[in-house]
Amino acid sequence: MAPPSPHALVIPYPAQGHVIPLLELAHALVDRGFTVTFANSEFNHRRVVAAAMPESESPTLLGRRGIRLVAVPDGMGPGEDRNDIVRLTLLTAEHMAPRVEDLIRRSRDGDGGAEGGPITCVVADYNVGAWALDVARRTGVRSAAIWPASAAVLASLLSIDKLIQDKIIDPQDGSALSQGTFQLSPDMPVMQTSHLAWNCIGNHDGQEALFRYLRAGVRAVEECDFILCNSFHDAEPATFARFPRIVPVGPLLTGERRRRGSGGKQAAAVVGHFWRPEDGACMAWLNAQAARSVVYVAFGSHTMFDARQFRELALGLELSGRPFLWVVRPDIVLGGGGIHGYPDGFLDRVSATGRGMVVAWSPQQRVLAHPAVACFVSHCGWNSTMEGVRNGVPFLAWPYFTDQFVNQAYICDVWKVGLPAEADESGVVTKEHIASRVEELMGDAGMRERVEDMKRAARGSVTRGGSSHRNFDMFVQAMKRRESIDSQNN
Repeated sequence: MAPPSPHALVIPYPAQGHVIPLLELAHALVDRGFTVTFANSEFNHRRVVAAAMPESESPTLLGRRGIRLVAVPDGMGPGEDRNDIVRLTLLTAEHMAPRVEDLIRRSRDGDGGAEGGPITCVVADYNVGAWALDVARRTGVRSAAIWPASAAVLASLLSIDKLIQDKIIDPQDGSALSQGTFQLSPDMPVMQTSHLAWNCIGNHDGQEALFRYLRAGVRAVEECDFILCNSFHDAEPATFARFPRIVPVGPLLTGERRRRGSGGKQAAAVVGHFWRPEDGACMAWLNAQAARSVVYVAFGSHTMFDARQFRELALGLELSGRPFLWVVRPDIVLGGGGIHGYPDGFLDRVSATGRGMVVAWSPQQRVLAHPAVACFVSHCGWNSTMEGVRNGVPFLAWPYFTDQFVNQAYICDVWKVGLPAEADESGVVTKEHIASRVEELMGDAGMRERVEDMKRAARGSVTRGGSSHRNFDMFVQAMKRRESIDSQNN
C-alpha cells in the first residue's frame, strides 16, 4: 500500500506578525509536496479572507491548491480586546486545543481532513505554547515548533532556568531582579533585563500567568522533533552556535506569492494580511518617485501612539522635506476611536504637494522591494526587520514592546544598519529628531554598504544551496521519512 502523502497541520499564534510567516511556511511546504491545513482562529480567519478576497471572487477560490484554511474558536467574544496578549494566549490554549485534537483525529476517518488525507505532522507557532505540541504527542504525529522571531529572543526563553539560577530574573513572574544587562554568550547581543519579552508586554497584572505559560512551553518544545526559526545563519551566527537545536529557515518570503485569480489574471496569493493592502495606490505613487528618495513609515499591527506623539511624527515627516509613504492603521492612536487627530492642515498640505501618501495598510514586501524606498521608519517587529534587511533598506528603529527592543539592538548595534529613535526627557520623539535622523540615514554611505551586505546574505540563504534552503529541505525530508516508516508499520 502506498504511504499517505504528507499532510501538515500548521497552527499560528493569533496575531498578524505570526500568521503571515506561518502562511508562507505553509506555501513552502506545498512547494515540497505537502498538503497543508492552516488552522487560524475564527476571528483572524474572517479577517484574512476579507482582506484577500476581491469583490468578484468567492472565498472558495482564495486558497492555493494544497492549502486548506480552517477556523477554530479562540474563546474570546467578538468585541473583546485581542491586543490583551495574556488573556488571548490563555484562552487560546483552553479553547483551541480540543478542537485541533478533534481535527487531527477526524482526518484519519476521512472527515475533517478529507481534502488531504490524514494529518501526519503538526507545525505549531512556538508562541501558542505547550498545548499544540501536547496534542501532537497524544495523537501520535510528528511535531515541529516554528519561532517567527529572532533566534536570540528564543534563546532567552530556552535559558529561563539559567536566568533564574543566575539570579537575573524572579522565578515567580520573570521580572528583573535588578536593572542591567547580560549576555547569553560572549558573542551574542547584549540584552537588558527590562527588555526580556515577558517583561514588556504592557500588562503587568497578567505577567505571572504568562511567565508560567512560557516556562511550560519551554519544557514542551524540548520534546518536539524540530525547532525552526525565521532567521538566517549570517544574521545571528553566535546564537546558532550556542543553541544548535534552533534551525534557521528564513527569512521566509512574506507577501510575494502570486496566484491565478478570476479570468486567469495573476493576483496576490493569500499571505495572511488582516487588513486589505492598498496595493495599486501604493505602487502607483512609488512609481512616480525618484530612486532612493522615499521614507517608508510602518509600525505593524500592535503599536499605538498617544495623540501628542502621533502629531509629532506627522510633523517630523513633513519637516524632513522627503517624500514619505506612511501606514496609519485605524486603531493606531490610543483612545482615538478611529479618529487620528493629524496636525491642522497636514493632510491638505500633503495632498496639495503630492510629497506624501497616507494609507491604512500596505503590501509591505512589495513596498520595501521598490527602488524608490530609501529608508524604513519601523517598530522593529521581526517580520519587518527581515523584510527591510532582505531588501537592503536602512532603518530608523522605534520599538514598541516585547522582542522589538532586542531587534533594535541587532539593527543598530550588531549589524549597524539603522539608527535608534530616541525620546527626549518628556518621553517624546520630537519632530526635529525624526527629521534629523532621516537625514542621517539618507547620507550614510557606510550604512548603505552594510545593509547591502546583509541583503546579499539574506537572499543567498534562501536560494537553492543556501543555508536556510538546505535546512528546510532537511526538515521536509525528515518529516517525509517518518511518514513512510509509520505507513509501513501500520
